[in-house]
Amino acid sequence: MANYKLDVVKMDDIVKKAIEAINGSKKEICDIAESARKESRNLESELHLLKQQTLELINEVEDIEKELHNSRRKLMLANKNYEKFTQEELKQAYEKADNLRIELAVKREKEQYLIKRRNDLEVRIKDVLKTVQRADNLMAHVGVALDYLCGDLMNLGSQIEDLQQKQVWGLRIIKAQEEERQRVAREIHDGPAQSMSNVVLKAEICEKLIDVDIEKSRQELRNLKKIVRESLVDVRKIIYNLRPMSLDDLGLVPTLQRYAMTFQEENQLEVIFRSRGSCANLKPVISLTVFRIAQEALNNIKKHAKAKNSTINIEFLPDKLILSVSDDGIGFDSENIKVRHDDIDGGFGLFSMRERVELLEGEFEINSRSGFGTRLSVMIPLAQKEGDADEKN
Repeated sequence: MANYKLDVVKMDDIVKKAIEAINGSKKEICDIAESARKESRNLESELHLLKQQTLELINEVEDIEKELHNSRRKLMLANKNYEKFTQEELKQAYEKADNLRIELAVKREKEQYLIKRRNDLEVRIKDVLKTVQRADNLMAHVGVALDYLCGDLMNLGSQIEDLQQKQVWGLRIIKAQEEERQRVAREIHDGPAQSMSNVVLKAEICEKLIDVDIEKSRQELRNLKKIVRESLVDVRKIIYNLRPMSLDDLGLVPTLQRYAMTFQEENQLEVIFRSRGSCANLKPVISLTVFRIAQEALNNIKKHAKAKNSTINIEFLPDKLILSVSDDGIGFDSENIKVRHDDIDGGFGLFSMRERVELLEGEFEINSRSGFGTRLSVMIPLAQKEGDADEKN
């Protein structure tokens, strides 16, 4: 028993030291990010000044070119009518033309130097901004690690037996968060961001065509309106995937029904939705959990089951909610599906669904046999402990 207490004390001490080290690292990362931002501001100021100097030099070069052109014309006229000019006047004309050529060559060389300097500064600014972005991302990861360490791990005395499992679960959460952020970033980049680029391009075309070809301009505006509408659909789809607003506005059953219809339209899979009973005051955490489980189940059917038909049944009883999702696919041997607690990459979908249900003190079960389809069953009690369910979202 003494050894057990000693181990806990040591682990608590390790966690505290880790938190102190991470806090120190976080401060260093903040300093790096701030230094990079300061350097970026200085480079931008230098770039702004350099652009002004380059513009002024370009104007000077243009003026010298015009003056040299005029000087050459005068020199040509003087050569044709040399009897009208003295030797001194001809000498001065030649010297002026030579001086202008020399000055123009010097200015052009300086212009090339300034342009090269400007391009170098722009590259440096991009590199510094990348450093700032990396520092910000690293700070976000450090913040997640700090939140994790400052939470349940500070009470290791009562959780020592679950420590490894909790660590792996934390890593799974971080991994899932990063994957979700990457997915959303890809969707925004490939959808709305590309559409916005097209909007800008189409707007510029309309601006150029408005005084030239009104009919073409009108057609481009129609295309522009179409792009904006498609972009709006993409944005709404991204928002819906993050959290369906209809859960708050309409409730669980209409949201699930709508999702089933949309899923059926977008995939070659028949989805039958049935509901029985109702619950007037269903807690938001239960609604979201049931929706996510149904969503994940349909996605698994699409990816793995090779099914043609699926069914979603939801039933509200006085004290519990029962959800079942079944399909007529190829099935699998459910005895061989084991969620490993030491593998952050394995079985996260099933593990996540089971964890969500267990956090709400519910029951989660999968029944399947090869060649006989799959049935997922979930039972969640509607009477949650006070102050418990709402905090477990």
